[in-house]
Amino acid sequence: MNSLQQLVDALRVLPGIGNKSSEKMALHLLERDRDGAQVLVDALDNALKHLTHCSQCRILTEQTICEICQDDERDANIICVVQSPSDVQFLEQSGMFDGRYFVLYGHLSPIDGIGPEQLGLNDLSDFIHSHSITEVILATHPTVEGDATANYIAHLLKDTDASVTRLAQGLPMGKSLDQADAGTLSRALQARYVVK
Repeated sequence: MNSLQQLVDALRVLPGIGNKSSEKMALHLLERDRDGAQVLVDALDNALKHLTHCSQCRILTEQTICEICQDDERDANIICVVQSPSDVQFLEQSGMFDGRYFVLYGHLSPIDGIGPEQLGLNDLSDFIHSHSITEVILATHPTVEGDATANYIAHLLKDTDASVTRLAQGLPMGKSLDQADAGTLSRALQARYVVK
């Protein structure tokens, strides 16, 4: 296999990148931006050498324990369970959550060989059992797999003192009812709250 084909194949490991896109990227880097290609190589090499998973929340960090888990100003009694590091970024950008996180890196999917062990659910359970956690917020994606994962975690934590909550789901702000699908409407009705 020649070097160009190796690069094209390597770029296809990225999510959402198929043959055509990987070919375009490879040719762009080689023909128009070799300096950019070298920066990419150096950044990837540096990340592979220095990034590891936080021993508490599993987010990528250069330290044994990440900055969020080390931050004494955050509420150490509340854990938000998310599916991916990008979920942490979205929650952090909102400025609405000041607790700590646990990153699953996916959802339960027996057909794909992803079970509780791959998601670190035993580590999550051990952490919650050994710390003074008062609330576990399940912020898995509102999909069948995300719901199944949330239900599994809720069952796993049923014997703890921590309350287990789920993010409310429903209609997005600024949208009308006719723009929502049946699943969204169903979740909105289930997650309704009292106003008077």
